[in-house]
Amino acid sequence: MSETSELQLRAIAKLFRLTGWITFWSQLVLGLVSGGILLFASFSAGSRTAGAANTANNSGAGIGIFFAISGLVVLGIGIFISFRYVRIGRQLDSSNSSNRPRKLETVQVVRLGLIVHLVGILLTLIGAQAIVGILLTKSLTVSQIIPGTITQVDPSRVIQPLDIFVVQANTNTVSAHFAGLVGSIWLLNRITK
Repeated sequence: MSETSELQLRAIAKLFRLTGWITFWSQLVLGLVSGGILLFASFSAGSRTAGAANTANNSGAGIGIFFAISGLVVLGIGIFISFRYVRIGRQLDSSNSSNRPRKLETVQVVRLGLIVHLVGILLTLIGAQAIVGILLTKSLTVSQIIPGTITQVDPSRVIQPLDIFVVQANTNTVSAHFAGLVGSIWLLNRITK
């Protein structure tokens, strides 16, 4: 192998390692924060609805949280793929050419990363749409409290701070998938030149 192509290979190996670590850590941190919020919301929602008589108003929240958790599961796969980028970078940097992955295998891994993150974004956005739809319904159906009158407000119809945390968890998950998507597109662009 010529020295120029060896230098290009080393540069690509370094790019894989750097991109892999950046996307790995950004996705891991955002995913852990989202997972913690969704775990807390799942347990809190379960305890809130166990005592509430009217859970029909929150029927979409369950499906929204399901899709949000599905997006997190797919994010776990994306985190693994980001770590795989680091391993590919190490293999490309190997002095033994038989340890290096072929270009086709490398491109397939990067394409898999693209597909995983696009599916993750889709699932998380579906979850976000369901949750925001529920919040919109809650905000439109809450009865107006007139000063000086005594009114009974159904607590399941009031937007709780936990509802906003779930929206934040979805936003973090979409951001994590976006980071992985950008990293995969960047790598695909660099190795297919």
